[in-house]
Amino acid sequence: MFTDLHLHTFFSDGTYSPEELASEAARFNLSAIALTDHDTVDGCERLAAACAQRGIEFIPGTELTAEIRGSELHMIGYFIDVKQPELLIKMSHFQKVRQDRIREMVERLNKMNIPLNVEAVFAIANCNSPGRPHIGRALVQAGVCKTLDEAFERFLKKNRPAWVPKFKMSAQEAIQLIHNSGGLAVFAHPGLNRSDDLLSELVEAGLDGLECYHTKHSTAVSEHYVALADRYKLAITGGSDCHGTNKGQPLIGSIKLPYDYVRKLKARLPVAPCEDPRDS
Repeated sequence: MFTDLHLHTFFSDGTYSPEELASEAARFNLSAIALTDHDTVDGCERLAAACAQRGIEFIPGTELTAEIRGSELHMIGYFIDVKQPELLIKMSHFQKVRQDRIREMVERLNKMNIPLNVEAVFAIANCNSPGRPHIGRALVQAGVCKTLDEAFERFLKKNRPAWVPKFKMSAQEAIQLIHNSGGLAVFAHPGLNRSDDLLSELVEAGLDGLECYHTKHSTAVSEHYVALADRYKLAITGGSDCHGTNKGQPLIGSIKLPYDYVRKLKARLPVAPCEDPRDS
């Protein structure tokens, strides 16, 4: 039995609906999946229902942008209570900041004589948690760029003309928010951050796990983080980080994490979740 614990839908910057994502998970015979949309849990209810129809275990989650000593990192919360009041209040704030960031980036493009309408971007996003891929898709749709990669390379990547810094809470705050929501905090794709020197500080702040397996981790990088997870007694997770068809071939199915890692993740929860038949 295999799982994928890092997936996105069109409730943030993915292209799949929750129902389409569940269908894809079933096509790849995944026994469990986690939804980790950016700064939102809006898609969790629909994906939970779609997974239940297909006999797939669903893990509610989210992906938060955080910062520690000037380094940006992404923190995934697993098994969170998607109705926890503090979480919803904070996410509402994060979403407003995201929307304001879109407006500012479009304004920068307009100052470069690129006549992009911010409402066109929001129409493409059609969610509370828009991101740069939505601007990229609008640029492609408007004929300014041929591909999403071109849009990022010319305008949207860090230090490019339209780039605007993203709001970041501290890593400690992100971990605490996840814990307050009943979940487990996992450092996403650490191989992309090159911040191994910060691990001890994150562990001290309550970090629960490392995403050792990721589509952008080589075998050697994955093995490196498995060793670090063992050293710091952290849970091991993994996922494809699939955003649907944003960049061509979808990534779901490219990472198949054995279900035993989900069992070990559950064992760290302060209150065990309802038993799944796979645990019998």
